[in-house]
Amino acid sequence: MKPIKGNRVTAATVGRIIDASSGLRSIEVPVELFANFSAGPLLSKLISSVLLIAGLTFAYRFAAASIRRLEWSTLEARRRWLVMVRNVAVLLCLFLLVVVWAEQLRTLALSVVAFAAAIILSTKELLMCLTGGMLRSSTNMFSIGDRVEVKKLRGDVIDLNMLTTTVLEIGPDQLSHQHTGRAVVIPNSVFLAEPVVNESYTEDYVLHTSVMPASRKEDWVRIERHLLQAATEVCEEFIDAAQRHISRVGRRQGIEVPSVQPRVTLLFPKPEEIHLIARFPVPARRKGRTEQAILRRFLELESLTQVSPPDAELPPVQF
Repeated sequence: MKPIKGNRVTAATVGRIIDASSGLRSIEVPVELFANFSAGPLLSKLISSVLLIAGLTFAYRFAAASIRRLEWSTLEARRRWLVMVRNVAVLLCLFLLVVVWAEQLRTLALSVVAFAAAIILSTKELLMCLTGGMLRSSTNMFSIGDRVEVKKLRGDVIDLNMLTTTVLEIGPDQLSHQHTGRAVVIPNSVFLAEPVVNESYTEDYVLHTSVMPASRKEDWVRIERHLLQAATEVCEEFIDAAQRHISRVGRRQGIEVPSVQPRVTLLFPKPEEIHLIARFPVPARRKGRTEQAILRRFLELESLTQVSPPDAELPPVQF
């Protein structure tokens, strides 16, 4: 190999030296471009982006591990913090990447002006999901752990992000309170056009209703008395706590606070049919169990009435 004359070694000269020293015949690589790239700002931006993503990933994993190690009052509170930390990390990463690549993005934006309409049309659903996510967050529509109903789909919210909402389905019908074992992913664009029912609006305690159908030929007065007695006995342990909690929520939201005392109202869906609607306070996470306890106690009272004299005292039931 002949020595290179001169003190300056150019990128092209380096390419020839490497090719001559290797003894390989291959396609020539434009080494000048690589040299210019390494000397320019793009490499530093790329390194900054990699370090940024790695740093935020490490920070998120550290924060998530710390949250999992802490003792929380409820699983929903821990899940809510995990989701919030993840979303903050993603948004912060996107914002910082935009700052790092602002100049290149500006050039790219100017070069795709002619295709803006096509891009908007092709990303219409994605933009609607982002807008729906912003609407959900800005209006505090619901949060992790809330039980919601959207388009006849009921479930407990377990995950939120910018594009979708994930719920654990409750079913099989609107009156059930059991999980079906299926997780349903809802695109946030649904929230732009469909009403959302939040069954956990009052947070820890809620007012729940249960319908008892009966014929008008039956002794509906006895049924009403037994249904009210069953609801009062089952809910007695948390009536005071529910009243204090709902009063506190009412003052914070500026709304009129209803009474939480169990009550029974009448409804006539058909001339020969009567519905007795029991309303009672329950812990937000115990609606199904409390309703079942009331119905079982009601059936016990009904069965005891049929075999006992009318004035006989009914024994209390333990829950």
